[in-house]
Amino acid sequence: MEIFSIQIVFNKIPRYITVMTIFEQISHIMEDSPFDLWSWAPLQRPFSIDFYKQWIDEGLHGDMSYLEKHQEFKESPQKFLPQARSALVFLRKYDPHPYSESYQESALRVALYAQGADYHHWFKKEMQQTAEKLKELFPNEEFIALTDSSPVLERDLAFRAGLGWVGKNTCLLTRQQGSLFFIGELYSTLQNPTPLRDAPRDFCGTCTRCLDICPTDAFIAPRKLDASLCISYLTIESKEIPKSDLRPLIGDWFFGCDLCQTVCPWNQKSYGKEKMKFLSEATLLKNPDHLIRDLRWVLTSSNKSLQKHFKGTALSRASGNQLKRNALIVATNCRAKELLPEIKNLLNHKYLDELAKWSINILSDSECGE
Repeated sequence: MEIFSIQIVFNKIPRYITVMTIFEQISHIMEDSPFDLWSWAPLQRPFSIDFYKQWIDEGLHGDMSYLEKHQEFKESPQKFLPQARSALVFLRKYDPHPYSESYQESALRVALYAQGADYHHWFKKEMQQTAEKLKELFPNEEFIALTDSSPVLERDLAFRAGLGWVGKNTCLLTRQQGSLFFIGELYSTLQNPTPLRDAPRDFCGTCTRCLDICPTDAFIAPRKLDASLCISYLTIESKEIPKSDLRPLIGDWFFGCDLCQTVCPWNQKSYGKEKMKFLSEATLLKNPDHLIRDLRWVLTSSNKSLQKHFKGTALSRASGNQLKRNALIVATNCRAKELLPEIKNLLNHKYLDELAKWSINILSDSECGE
């Protein structure tokens, strides 16, 4: 970046005061930030807004009705912050999870991003702290921290900021970090301090590993996901009991799913091929005793106890009944016949009765581990 110098004379000795550009001043602040990658983007009509609208119109968002309500704010960011002109976009890796101390390890298979404190809280706090520093530097400007709980097309912004491209699994991909990261942003009244970047090159090539591994065939086409078929949606967002034909395909995923990311060559390059391969393999029989112990605990705990146990983690987003729903499906898929007594106790449960009957029917005719 260009640095402007002003020559002054003091006691007849030439001196120079360097005046940093806005970008350089912000870069200086970012040197001590916890973020792995960052960049700026102008707040303009998103590249992908028409695709997003069509995706909603086709009903591919499942029962996430809030996504419909977000459309106008995503299309016109200024409706959210009228004077906003730019966005500072951050990437924060979650493998290893930066706040894992709040997560108590278990044999339950949980997506990597959820194995720690809920990012909606700590990530936003980190960005707010950065916003405070920027406010000191630019007292006449406004900054607001946002995560994916806000009406923002984050991947679109990150793409516009030149941080990466959208992969066939719909995740933002970078050559440096793969895709195992959170995306956050600061909306700002600052004029974008950097020149517009060229669109990032797509490095997916002919690879279709992410599409091929999806157990439920949730990808209608590259970069087009039917959320109602996605295991993450079925185990987290959806409040419904999955249809009977989908239940076996959920496998041993108790909360979320990482498959379309862990098979990605860019994540294997960034985090290690063997590690990603291990994470992609089913854990049904790796530690059956501990798995049954943890499933039994979920099935027999009160909803209040489950919420208390998972408080502060992403798992708290699911209700106690939803977690029991997931445990029932995992128990059935792993043929955990030892849990039949606990499952029978859920008969006549207003929410879980039909699922319990399905589970009992399967487990009564099978042995654990088949």
